[in-house]
Amino acid sequence: MPPDVAALSAPQASAGIPSAWRGPLAALAVAVVALIAVTAQSWGAMLHQWWNIDTYNHLMLVPFIIAWLVALKEDDLARVTPQPFVPGLLAVAAALALWWAGEMHGINLVAQIGAVGALQAAVLTILGLRVSLLLALPLAFACFLVPFGDEIIPPLQFVTADIAIALTHASGVPARIDGIYIDTPAGLFIVAEACSGVKFLIAMVTLGVLVAFTRFTRWSRRAMFLAACIIVPILANGVRAWATIHIAQYIGAERATGFDHIVYGWVFFAIITAVLLGTAWRFVEREPEAYGWPLDAIGGWGWVARAEEHAFAPKGAALAIIALAGVAALAALL
Repeated sequence: MPPDVAALSAPQASAGIPSAWRGPLAALAVAVVALIAVTAQSWGAMLHQWWNIDTYNHLMLVPFIIAWLVALKEDDLARVTPQPFVPGLLAVAAALALWWAGEMHGINLVAQIGAVGALQAAVLTILGLRVSLLLALPLAFACFLVPFGDEIIPPLQFVTADIAIALTHASGVPARIDGIYIDTPAGLFIVAEACSGVKFLIAMVTLGVLVAFTRFTRWSRRAMFLAACIIVPILANGVRAWATIHIAQYIGAERATGFDHIVYGWVFFAIITAVLLGTAWRFVEREPEAYGWPLDAIGGWGWVARAEEHAFAPKGAALAIIALAGVAALAALL
């Protein structure tokens, strides 16, 4: 072949999907479609929450973050041959059982955890243990697809109210508190659900997990950064509530509340996020593509090699998952 033709052909060949991956990926796609079809009600509920509830709007970015994390491991993945992992079927069955229990008892959160868990287990089953260990972060990050946080709104309301009343007294404004109600000379303020700070907190925890496990290697630094992503938003939300009450003493409650929504929605969140990331930036220890366990380290773990000794065809793994999905669908109808 002439050199110029070879040069043009080489990038196309390298850009394609390795032949060893084509069968497993096709099998995974079929299994995923079957699982989503069975758990469609839970996925529909999640999509509704992502799109229509502003607390969870940021979750629409999670699939793209997962895809980015997988793409960072493209070179390592090309060096691995997927080997289906038979015990993964137990995880698929457990996830589908959890989904079924949530559906039967009307607990959406449980059903949604089961629906997402079934897809995570399908990856483990069809692509294998070695691939799943290499992609442990994006697989774990998929947990953020499940909308959660409503359960912590009441305690966040009380914490915000406590911080706000303490700062209000410290700033010299007379006020009385009764639960989430704060009575001041400018009027009565209520720390409503929308003012609990849950949206800010959930978004910061999601971002915190991504940064902690892509940029830090030491668990101590991960723990400190994640703690900051929890504590700082809670304290900041209390300060925001106090600032609204304090400003209201001069410009009126109605104008202060409108100002609060604009500042908190666009400026305050951005400032706190920038401060957290800026503070952490000087302590980063690695580039994002170096996240997770190195492929060579995984290859040196004897238990991984022993777990891969039992051959299992990707097509057979997909059929087994489809059968489990069918059983789950039948159980839900009975």
